Formats: sequence, C-alpha cells, structure tokens
Amino acid sequence: MGLTRYIFGRLSQLLPVVVGMSIASFLLVHLIPGNAIELYLGTQVSPTPEQMEELKRIFGLSGPIYEQYGRWALRILHGDMGYSLRTGQPVLPSILNALLLSAELAFLAILFAVIVGVPLGVLAAARRNTTMDLGVRTFGLLGLSIPDFWLATLAVIVLSRFPLTSSWVALGRYVPLEVSPLDNLKILAVPAVAFGLGLAAVLMRFTRTAALDVLSSDYVRTARAKGLTDRAVLYRHVLRNALFPVITVVGYYAGYLIGGTAVIEQVFALPGMGRFVLQAVSQRDYPVVQGVVLVVGAAFVIVNLLVDIGYTLLDPRVRYS
Repeated sequence: MGLTRYIFGRLSQLLPVVVGMSIASFLLVHLIPGNAIELYLGTQVSPTPEQMEELKRIFGLSGPIYEQYGRWALRILHGDMGYSLRTGQPVLPSILNALLLSAELAFLAILFAVIVGVPLGVLAAARRNTTMDLGVRTFGLLGLSIPDFWLATLAVIVLSRFPLTSSWVALGRYVPLEVSPLDNLKILAVPAVAFGLGLAAVLMRFTRTAALDVLSSDYVRTARAKGLTDRAVLYRHVLRNALFPVITVVGYYAGYLIGGTAVIEQVFALPGMGRFVLQAVSQRDYPVVQGVVLVVGAAFVIVNLLVDIGYTLLDPRVRYS
C-alpha cells in the first residue's frame, strides 16, 4: 500500500512537469524560422489569402497561439497528435515506430555500459593503485574523451573493410526485432557499443568511487574480521551498496540516450527517432517535432520515476515519502 501511495504521489508531482514540457515544446517549435504551410505547398503553388487561411485551419495553425495550444493539448488527451505536414500520416504511430528502434538502441547501449562499466569499477576499487586500476582508469578517460560520432564513423570505416565484419555495419539496413531477433541484434550491436562506451566510462568512474567509500566503511572491516573472503565481501556488501549512484546515473542517461540517438542513427542510417525528428525540423513539420519533444520528455520523466521506485525496492531503509 505504501509503494502504491508513493507512486501516485510522485505521479502527481510529475504532472505539472509534463504540462510545462508540452507548453515549452509547443512554443519553441513556433519559433523556428519559416512558414510550415508554404514549405508544404512548395514553390510551384501560390494560394490565395482565403486558401491560406483555410489551410491554416485544417492544420490547426489558425487563431492566436494560445488557441492553437488549447486545440493541440485537447487532441493530445485523446491520443491524437495530428498529421504530419510532410507525409500526411498520423504523427503518433510514426513516432512510436521510430521510438521502438531508438529505445532498443538505448537499451542495448545501457546494457553494454552496465556489463562493462560496473565490474570494471568494482575491480579497480578492489585493486586500488595497481596496474589494473591504472588501466581501468585509462579506459575511463578514453571513453569520456572519444566522441560517439567519431567512434561510430571509425567503426564503419574499419569494419566495412573486412568480409567477416562488413555485415555488422550494413548502412541503411534495419530488421525489426520481431522479424529476426538475430539479424536485429547483429545490426544494432556496433551502434550500441559506440553509443554506450561513454556511459560505460561514466559508470566505471562512479562505481569505483562508490566502491572505495564502501570498502572503507566499518561494516566491511567487520565482515573481513569475521573471516569472509574478498569475493564474498565484494558481492555481498560492496557491489550492492555501490549500485545506488549507478542507478542514478543510468536513470539520468536513459532519457538522454533515448532522445540523443540522432548522431548514431545518422551515421548508421537507422530509421529511428533521431533521424525522424531531424527531418521534421528541417522541413518545419510542426506536429511531428511537437510530438517527438513531448514523447521524449515524457519518457525521461517516466525513467526518473522508475529510478525513484528502484531506490525504494533496493534499500528498505528508504521510506516512501
């Protein structure tokens, strides 16, 4: 009962954030230079003022800005984000299709980062000031310094030169997970590694710092005095208590990764959310840009809620408040 009340309380606190995001996304999109309808019509059509007003009414761009927002927000509550000015297709299904790819790419990147970064961080803390620690910290420094777009471009150049690995960087080719899980993972493996390397370095550094704090605590010294092996101390005490800052970092980066896949998707020509919104911005496709910003913002809010819930589940000392 306490957890349910806590979740509803957090949702009530996050609702004004979502409303504020919807207002910001709606207003910011309208600051983009240019006229969406003129771009939609092209240079070969010269509508009369009456026809232009009718087009504005059809696309929801007529009237004062607050009236436009009110109509748009009301449609959002009914699950209708309007129609794309570029393709004429419903916005919400198009966003969800692109979001599935971006969310999968972000999930694989986070999975890679956790599998690599957390064990290396614990290992570096357990072997502090040794060659192993120095090597892990050097890896972390390189991971933070190398831009993901540069690493992705390098991966495309290098892997495409060898017949055995060229299929891993098939640019412009994407197979949905439900069609062929193996081909899907094969295509997304390299982009996920390139995308997740920076996060792996961040997690390694946070895990190392947290693990060092735990290793210097009294209860760890007591556990060792009772005869527990180093491995038992690391798994039973150090790793679990060092995961709390890691959860925070993963939660923060999860929303960022979902909305920040544009560069990686552009390099590998993947039809995800990033490329989708870039095309919409360049073509003044207001409904699509507004919908993407709102969906990504809502995803970020939901991820942070899940992080808060994760804290309460992992540590019983955290009270529901």
